[in-house]
Amino acid sequence: MSASLEIQLLAVLVAAACALPGVFLVLRGTAMMADAISHTVLLGIVLVFFVVQDLQSPWLIVGAAAIGLVTVTLTELLQHTRLVKQDAAIGLVFPALFSVAVILISRFARGVHLDVDAVLLGELAFAPFDRLIVLGIDVPRALVTIAVVLIANIAFISLFYKELKLATFDAGLAATLGFAPALLHYGLMALVSITAVGAFDIVGVVLVVALMVTPAAAAYLLTSDLRRMLVLSVAIGVLSALAGYWLARLLNANIAGAMATMTGVIFLVVLVLAPQRGLLAKLVRRRRQQADFAATMLAIHLLHHTGAPTEAEEARIDHLERHLDWQPGYAARVIRHAERLGFIKSIAGHLQLTPTGYAKAQEVLAS
Repeated sequence: MSASLEIQLLAVLVAAACALPGVFLVLRGTAMMADAISHTVLLGIVLVFFVVQDLQSPWLIVGAAAIGLVTVTLTELLQHTRLVKQDAAIGLVFPALFSVAVILISRFARGVHLDVDAVLLGELAFAPFDRLIVLGIDVPRALVTIAVVLIANIAFISLFYKELKLATFDAGLAATLGFAPALLHYGLMALVSITAVGAFDIVGVVLVVALMVTPAAAAYLLTSDLRRMLVLSVAIGVLSALAGYWLARLLNANIAGAMATMTGVIFLVVLVLAPQRGLLAKLVRRRRQQADFAATMLAIHLLHHTGAPTEAEEARIDHLERHLDWQPGYAARVIRHAERLGFIKSIAGHLQLTPTGYAKAQEVLAS
């Protein structure tokens, strides 16, 4: 397998691994916890490294996951004091833990391949150079690591899908049914920590956060079904990863940065064009509601004058511009829309209510 294909495969696996837990973070309103954990896991890695003196040790993941849970616990303890809100608690905890890690690296690990720049930005292009033999096949070490993380994420979500779904949307009901939402919460945060430490050495913290939050947020705009949201989140993450790789090749730029950029671009496209929740759909819906309201007001106006001596005058099309203070162009649009709705019909410059328009006007007045 060529280096180019290996890099793209790594990018795809990282995107999928990050997108899955990211869905639950977005739905729970704790998306910024991904940012906090992605930074503070560095402290766990540093502390464990000082003990084992091996950057390839699996104990690094254990230490990182532990510090991730410490981050969550400290944040929630601060939040439960009711003196600070969640966003402020996150802003207090993770800079403190991350800065401790930075100090320890700069003071005691200067000669070790463990630096802040690599953690923040990563370099996906270098991942294929660190290799090992698995079942007689020579593959990048990072590929094995992130594949294991992805399998763990899929297994956890598959095993506890029902419990996670219930705890995410109604933690109170989940507790009543004995599903232990607090335990599920910490299990999910441990999964986020493991995903972060498995991915940040490949692509860096910035992209880990982007891949956890942005695809899930875009998927949320496209569907209300959790299963579809999980699938769409992974698909958007994978598309962002591949598009980012080719953008980086085109611009000769950092791959992780290009991938993060593409997550933002795809999110903006979804934000504008999403069928139900997109900005364009909301604009069209708002204008349709305004047109429906104007057509209803026209029907009510005609109803008020039905059978009255002024009926012939009030039903004239040119009279609407004076009586309702409508501009000629706007009045013409309202009349056309009311005709499409079946509220009125136009006869020789006069408007007449249809049975549908009469019933609609009566319904609104009765309410």
